[in-house]
Amino acid sequence: MSVDLIGKPIPPFALSDDQGATVTPATLAGAWVVLYAYPKDATPGCTTEACDFRDAWARVQAAGAKVYGISRDSMASHQTFRAKQELPFPLLSDPDKTLLAPLGAFGRKVLYGKESEGIIRSTFLLDPAGVVRHVWPKVSVKGHVQEVLDALDALRKG
Repeated sequence: MSVDLIGKPIPPFALSDDQGATVTPATLAGAWVVLYAYPKDATPGCTTEACDFRDAWARVQAAGAKVYGISRDSMASHQTFRAKQELPFPLLSDPDKTLLAPLGAFGRKVLYGKESEGIIRSTFLLDPAGVVRHVWPKVSVKGHVQEVLDALDALRKG
């Protein structure tokens, strides 16, 4: 499960962002990173979560952090979603679950009593060395960004 990742480096990966740039653990190094996994572009909960990170952007930047969203959506879908919502951070495309699966952000879930496989809304906070410092499995969107920012502040202060 994703909580077992705490204290360990982020698993190796190479994914494209919405602009076609390749993102790897080396890309993330040197800054605190919020990596949030979400099920699907332009759906109500996912839009709310993305916009909450957007609206907290000044605080994220003040903390010296980067934000990356990650889902199985295509680069084209990410480009449309990012432009429409005016998101200041990149969205990673992981159609093959290259990073989602090792993070524990893909698997069995229950929605409205129906079991399925898919992305489990989760957030991972990485330190500047690429080590996972905090994990939020099965995220509830309301108030989540504030939880992430509070944890980021606490970890940065030691």
